[in-house]
Amino acid sequence: MIRRVLARLRGIRARLVLIISLVAVAAIVGATGVNYVAARRTVLAATQDSLITKLRDDVDAIAPTLRMPPDVETLNQLLRAVPSAAVARYGTLTSTVGGSMAGVPPELIARIDAEKQVVFQRVDSYGTPQLLVGMPVMTVDTSFRRVPSGLEVYGWFSLTAEQQQISEFALNGWRTAAVAVPLAVLLAWLAAGAVLRPVRRLRDGARQLAHGRLATRLPERGADELAELARTFNESAASLEKSVGELRRMEADARRFVADVSHELRTPLAAMTAVTEVLDEEAARLQGDAATATRLVSEETRKLTRLVDDLIEISRFDNGRARMDRREADLGELIAATLRTRQWSDRVEAELPPGIVAAVDARRFDVIVANLVGNALRHGAPPVRVRLSAAGGEAVVEVTDHGPGLADDVLPHVFARFYKADTARSRSEGSGLGLSIAEKNAGLHGGTIEAGNHPGGGARFVLRLPRAEVRR
Repeated sequence: MIRRVLARLRGIRARLVLIISLVAVAAIVGATGVNYVAARRTVLAATQDSLITKLRDDVDAIAPTLRMPPDVETLNQLLRAVPSAAVARYGTLTSTVGGSMAGVPPELIARIDAEKQVVFQRVDSYGTPQLLVGMPVMTVDTSFRRVPSGLEVYGWFSLTAEQQQISEFALNGWRTAAVAVPLAVLLAWLAAGAVLRPVRRLRDGARQLAHGRLATRLPERGADELAELARTFNESAASLEKSVGELRRMEADARRFVADVSHELRTPLAAMTAVTEVLDEEAARLQGDAATATRLVSEETRKLTRLVDDLIEISRFDNGRARMDRREADLGELIAATLRTRQWSDRVEAELPPGIVAAVDARRFDVIVANLVGNALRHGAPPVRVRLSAAGGEAVVEVTDHGPGLADDVLPHVFARFYKADTARSRSEGSGLGLSIAEKNAGLHGGTIEAGNHPGGGARFVLRLPRAEVRR
């Protein structure tokens, strides 16, 4: 369960959802930040302009009535007439009502002296945002020009309401983000599903093809890249179905041809075998080329008969017509009988303990043992050994020789039909079907044959058969 969850988290859908969600979060956070900065600037600029204009208008209205140069009482009079002013200063004189110059930053005073115009600065006084405004009081000289009179006015204005407005705007932005982000994740999940649905169909279709269902096709919807991929898949599947169908028909025709030819050859071969038996009886009285030709015809007829019998047997496997007549039997006795029948008892070292019983088809078991031992005698070197043993619920027959063994490039093809490791043995006695027939017969018994080399040198074939009883 955990592995499945981790696999999904590493899947394309999870990655698409993550990427789209991150993009959505970045976009929402960026938009909220930009809007917050713009709103803050707008709100503060509007408030600042309004407060500065009000202070300047009030001071300009009372300025012509002030006595110059002013004294402390004149400064106090100015503050009483201008409620928004907090402190007035003229040189070293300051007003005694309202605030004090202690709260005015020196840099603000320096700016007024340098710029001779209204200046402002936002400050935080004990956690409360405030706007501090300073301005020179202007007067008219003899040339009717407005010049600084040396009198300066300062005012403090609370920005608490504006700050609350800005904070509320930011909070609304984050609330919007809190709703938009899950919505973006949901939409990303649905969008990823819509994108991956054709990919999953393609995956399932490929699996169907892998399991041999070549008629599998995908629905073609739309005109996008995924629809084009589905069309390409369908075209490939159709081409594959056609090719495989042709190959299957050719294979079926080939098998039918082999089976038909093999059966047709049986009748003339029976006559040829009868003739060769007569020739074998007369061969001892023949001389020269006649004796040689007689022996050659007899030998080649036997090879041809064996080849036809093997072809008929392999065609039964191909057509599913192989039948089994399984009975419980002592495998040691069956192996010994195989060796006696073929006169191999003196050439093979056999270790056949009694009591190892299995349900087998005696004829097919004889074919398996005969092919394995015959292969060792023909292509190996003495001593050839056959060892029977029991391992758990299996009967094990091991056939070994002391020849050159099987090369690494030969092992994968040992049970292939008509395969011969040495091209120089293309005219050898075997048909090239013996080991393939042995493997098929082992499979009918529910067993296996393993090919390899033993440490002492030489080839080693191991037959394993289940020892299950026959159900009656």
